[in-house]
Amino acid sequence: MPRYKHIDTSPRFLAVDLEAQLLPGTFEHALNHLLDHEIDLSGFDARFNNDEVGASAFPPAMLLKVVLLAYSRGIVSSRGIERACREHITFVALSGDTCPHFTTIAAFVSGLGELIGAVFKQVLLICDAQGLVGREMFAIDGVKLPSNASKERSGTRADFEHQARKMEAAVSTMLARHRAADVGEAEPSLQAKEAQRIERLRHDARRVREWLADHPEDRKGSRGSVRKSNLTDNESAKMATSKGVIQGYTGVTAVDAKHQVIVQAQAHGTGSEQELLLPTVQALCDVLAPDTLITADAGYHSEANLAALARMKRDALIPDNGMRSRDARFDDSTKYKEAPDPLHDKSPAKKASTLYAPDAFTFDRDAHSCVCPAGQALYSNGRECKIDGYVAIRFRGSEAACGPCLQRDKCLRTPHKTRTRQVAFFVGKLTGKNLHTERMKQRIDSAEGRALYGRRFATVEPVFANLRHNKQLNRFTLRGQTKVDGQWKLFALVHNIEKLAHHGYAQ
Repeated sequence: MPRYKHIDTSPRFLAVDLEAQLLPGTFEHALNHLLDHEIDLSGFDARFNNDEVGASAFPPAMLLKVVLLAYSRGIVSSRGIERACREHITFVALSGDTCPHFTTIAAFVSGLGELIGAVFKQVLLICDAQGLVGREMFAIDGVKLPSNASKERSGTRADFEHQARKMEAAVSTMLARHRAADVGEAEPSLQAKEAQRIERLRHDARRVREWLADHPEDRKGSRGSVRKSNLTDNESAKMATSKGVIQGYTGVTAVDAKHQVIVQAQAHGTGSEQELLLPTVQALCDVLAPDTLITADAGYHSEANLAALARMKRDALIPDNGMRSRDARFDDSTKYKEAPDPLHDKSPAKKASTLYAPDAFTFDRDAHSCVCPAGQALYSNGRECKIDGYVAIRFRGSEAACGPCLQRDKCLRTPHKTRTRQVAFFVGKLTGKNLHTERMKQRIDSAEGRALYGRRFATVEPVFANLRHNKQLNRFTLRGQTKVDGQWKLFALVHNIEKLAHHGYAQ
């Protein structure tokens, strides 16, 4: 029988060269060199006031190293980072065999604020010096992520007033029941449970009242509409995603096409992408070249955004929602769409309309007349109307003709309610009103425009794949836009430092 050496994995003390654990070419080696020799962290010194008295603080460079390394490994929890500093040799090497408490790590991350923005700019300058930023094209896109806020705690001020009144009324009812029960003999355990519930309702009602006092007005949307607030994080927003409605933030990035370096990263408490385009472009002014092309998907398209970019003299390709319908390459794209799940999609199947469509009517533009399938002439409204950027002529049937018509069931959806049929015929596009949109359509529908815009997807989407899948970023763990923006920049820093490491930085 063969004999083998015994492999003993029991605990033991070993002499370890900590510096030798940071191998050249790895993320941790590039990170260690950056924060020790390249990045100015003097801005963090103002956070400490222990020159003469007080305990010594952990160096910000060490804390930033372990946080960034943890984020690169998909570890976001401060307790998980503390455990890694105690058990993982790479973390032990970066922290110098010190183990900061998880509360120290949590306070450091949540208090980064604008300081991390300065670090991000310095790393970006180093990426530029290494030739990783080409400035030929910047692709802008965003991802909606849930935050550390309860979706059920969202509403308007009127909603919160109603909730507070309901809780206060419930407390009054329960107290009245208590007083009535005091006459008889109630079980002590039931009395204790009701007392706990009363205290909890009072606490919740008091919190709502305090929030209402601190926020005397509703949040306003981009067009003056009321935007729902949130009791746990009022700077977050309710957003509709492909996975359902979430309470969170939108993380926006601008990515350079040369090596997919993130040149700008911001987090905003809104799901409207149109609102986020101009703030992102304005933040890019320091890195934009005069001929840099800015690309974004249709969610960022609006006539106002295109007009603003034209005033800023920024070259951009931002398509409208109808771009794919005009592109012959996407004619058969519908066959690749995933079929709805019959176990979850409970909506009734859509039935084909059996009503008369506009092409069933006889329209004569020159004579400005229209005849219905029953042979009755319709009245024109006398002028052209505007519908979704198009010019149309609208006709309406008379009550005398439509009322007794035997084909009402084929012409009207609700013949028992609707008196007459209306029909509109499109005769052309509006001119002047959507001038920038029309110019963008012509450019993006050209062969050159399609080729340039085709590069956008391959530029920005791999970045989100790296952050979402490889780094396991599935939610923000902080509250407040400033803190969430700092956390989003931390993940952008991880991505950019990885780019430096992969291209031989500090070897």
